[in-house]
Amino acid sequence: MRFTALFAACTAALSATSGALAAPATEASINLQLAGGLSLSNNFGAPIPPWEPGCVPGWYYGDHQELLKIIIPWLKNDFICKLLELLHLGILCPHKPPYNPPPGDGWNQTFDGYDGAIQADDYLTFGLVDTVDDCKAMCGSVEGCTFINTYHDVNGKDGSPLLTCSLFRGCHGQDQATNKGGQTQPDGSIDHIEDSAGYCKQ
Repeated sequence: MRFTALFAACTAALSATSGALAAPATEASINLQLAGGLSLSNNFGAPIPPWEPGCVPGWYYGDHQELLKIIIPWLKNDFICKLLELLHLGILCPHKPPYNPPPGDGWNQTFDGYDGAIQADDYLTFGLVDTVDDCKAMCGSVEGCTFINTYHDVNGKDGSPLLTCSLFRGCHGQDQATNKGGQTQPDGSIDHIEDSAGYCKQ
């Protein structure tokens, strides 16, 4: 009953602001449920951090939704983005960063090309992106984020070729990149980390 009332309120608000719903009712209800799962209390859809077994990305921000092998919020979906603006959950859809941002884009690189990912208590959330710039944009759209760790989780995340984007409250160096993978996947393969990089907001 409560979900129905929230859905009605959100769809009414969206109709008032956009003139019409951007998606059919069934897709709209799925999108509402997905957007509602993006809250700080559950690490914006990723309550199990990426270094623990059973982890699942909380969201995807990029242009290749067809590469997703799981159903997670796509943060380029107009309906989900409007819902996130209305719900005030501490996460928004980012604006697309410049194609080639100039040097000195407000970030300091703390390490690059490493075979381990950050594992730390100030973990906020993680998702999937296409590029490092997409991950930087995500950090700017998540309350409390000051550091990103991007890497390829080879054989992990259901075999996704997309870049993993982990967000943290504080800055970290390579010495805290202790997640080397080693988790057995459903198909029996073992994951490992490649091309890990860390960036801290200036």
